[in-house]
Amino acid sequence: MDYQFKAGSIPLLVSMPHVGTDIPDDVLAAMTPAAVDKQDTDWHLVRLYEFLGGMGASVLSARWSRYVIDLNRPPENTNLYPGQDTTGLCPVDTFHREPLYREGMLPDQREVERRLRAYWMPYHDQLRAELDRLLALHGRVVLWDAHSIASVVPRFFDGKLPDLNFGTADGKSCAPGLSDAVVACARAQAKFTIAVNGRFKGGHITRYYGQPDANVHAIQLEMCQSTYMDEDAPYGYRADRAAQVQPLLRAMQQAAVDWVRA
Repeated sequence: MDYQFKAGSIPLLVSMPHVGTDIPDDVLAAMTPAAVDKQDTDWHLVRLYEFLGGMGASVLSARWSRYVIDLNRPPENTNLYPGQDTTGLCPVDTFHREPLYREGMLPDQREVERRLRAYWMPYHDQLRAELDRLLALHGRVVLWDAHSIASVVPRFFDGKLPDLNFGTADGKSCAPGLSDAVVACARAQAKFTIAVNGRFKGGHITRYYGQPDANVHAIQLEMCQSTYMDEDAPYGYRADRAAQVQPLLRAMQQAAVDWVRA
């Protein structure tokens, strides 16, 4: 399978498009050692969000590394942040500008299109199918796009990123009431810093599938990895840190579900 999926019973689908670590052998053959390290993975999110099963949420997570193809970029590879540096549909370098491909072995357009068909489409077909199933059951649904990133990445932002970065495409991907309910949970505590539609406004998944008029309310959460893991290789999971943020993650998603059910 090109992804891991578990269907749930409540109007919540959690998508994790950047947790994948597999790279097909034919792709890996053209890549550099930097690709093997996979430092830009959204490490351990499935474990961090392990409470979702008890909530009854649907969960969709990627198998393939974002270095193969980025599931959170539009298929036409347009820049989601015009004027700002970002990685593309088939990234050619890491967040620290290390080349991912050996000399003369960058993927051409034909290869990009092959990867779209082979790796990108299966994930999005499943995402769309599950949203439609949940809509038929509940009438409204929340799509939570879960991400994490190193807290300091000079290529993309100055200084340290806030701990919790919410994106709703500047309010276009979900109703104000839903984002207000989620963010209110975050603001009720003082341990973790937050930003709303700051450096991260939501990627392709949030922007494309979030259609409040069609009863799909999408919100992205980009977390600093320092909140739950070691940011340096070998990128170990820190259960002590995770235990501090997991109750808040659950409370925020429960707030979203309560809102969409109201």
